[in-house]
Amino acid sequence: MVAGGFLNPNDTVAISFWIISIAMVASTVFFLMESMSVGRHWKTSMNVGALVTLVAAVHYFYMREYWVQIHASPIVYRYIDWSITVPLQMIEFWLILSAVQPNLGGAMFWRLLIGTLVMLGAGYMGESGKLPAETGFIVGMCGWFYILYEIFSGEAGAIAADEKRVGEHVRTSFATMRLIVSVGWSIYPIGYFFGYMCGQVSDDSLNLWYNLADFVNKIGFCLAIWNSAKSDTLERSLG
Repeated sequence: MVAGGFLNPNDTVAISFWIISIAMVASTVFFLMESMSVGRHWKTSMNVGALVTLVAAVHYFYMREYWVQIHASPIVYRYIDWSITVPLQMIEFWLILSAVQPNLGGAMFWRLLIGTLVMLGAGYMGESGKLPAETGFIVGMCGWFYILYEIFSGEAGAIAADEKRVGEHVRTSFATMRLIVSVGWSIYPIGYFFGYMCGQVSDDSLNLWYNLADFVNKIGFCLAIWNSAKSDTLERSLG
């Protein structure tokens, strides 16, 4: 059955790959359809969110096949997915703030992108064995902390905290997205630390851990934008 590429009903990890890939497809359709019923300044954010889940869905189909056939961590596929979806999520921070701050430059996005590239590049090098696991972990954490600094204390955080320029719904969306990047993303370095530095986590546990994290962090991230977009649109229509 496994040789034929079919799911083993006892393989929880393979089943999680399949469930999440379908959930990503469903989310993509949902976000695209909903983008037609929100205010104009939210539409691009919704469409970018749909791209996040679409790219993830495609990669999850490949990762599922890789796992079923080889039963090993699909490191290359996973990092290709992250190298596309994480920058798209960073774009989301810029998009929702630029809607209320028209003169917002692109420097904020590029700073977030630099942090992303450092985080993902070091993580991949560490997981693939091209760098010592400890080095990859430390450098990757520096990239993540740089992102956190920008969205909490940097330009992005300062703009989002300005109640005079930023409306309630944008602040709510930004706060939820920031929570996901800080708390939700912590799942990845925890898995990396125990799996690659302590050697206490099997490929099965690590991939199930990563899969569940992607489910929450990608779909939840985009749902935060959708919720604020719908609330803001409804409020404006009633006003």
